[in-house]
Amino acid sequence: MIQARASGDPFEALGDPNRRDILRLLSDGDKPVAEIAAALPISRPAVSRHLRLLKEAGLVAEQAQGTRRIYHLQEQGMHAVQAYLERVWGDAARRFRLLAENTGNAGNAGNAGNREHREQAAE
Repeated sequence: MIQARASGDPFEALGDPNRRDILRLLSDGDKPVAEIAAALPISRPAVSRHLRLLKEAGLVAEQAQGTRRIYHLQEQGMHAVQAYLERVWGDAARRFRLLAENTGNAGNAGNAGNREHREQAAE
C-alpha cells in the first residue's frame, strides 16, 4: 500500500465541494479513479488533482492494483478531523446545553404564566 505523510491542511482540502463529494463516494468503499470520475461532473484529470490534495491532507490513501490506483479513506486523517471538531464543537455544545437548561426553565415558567393570563382574559 502506498501512503504519503500528510503535509496538507485537511480543512483546506475539505473546503472544496468536489473533494467533499469524493470523500462521500469513498465512504461507501474503495474505488478506482475512473469510477470516482464517472460519478462526478468534473474531468478525470481534475479528479486526480483533487485526490492528490486529499492524499496530501491525509484524508485518503491509495493502493496499487496492477496499473490501477484504488483510493480509500485514510482512517487516521478522518479521525483527526473528527476529534478536532468534537473538541471545538463539543465545548460549545456543552456551554449551549448548560445555558439552555438554565434559561429554559425560566422561559417555560414564563410561558405557563402567560398561558394562564391568556386563559383568564378569554373568560
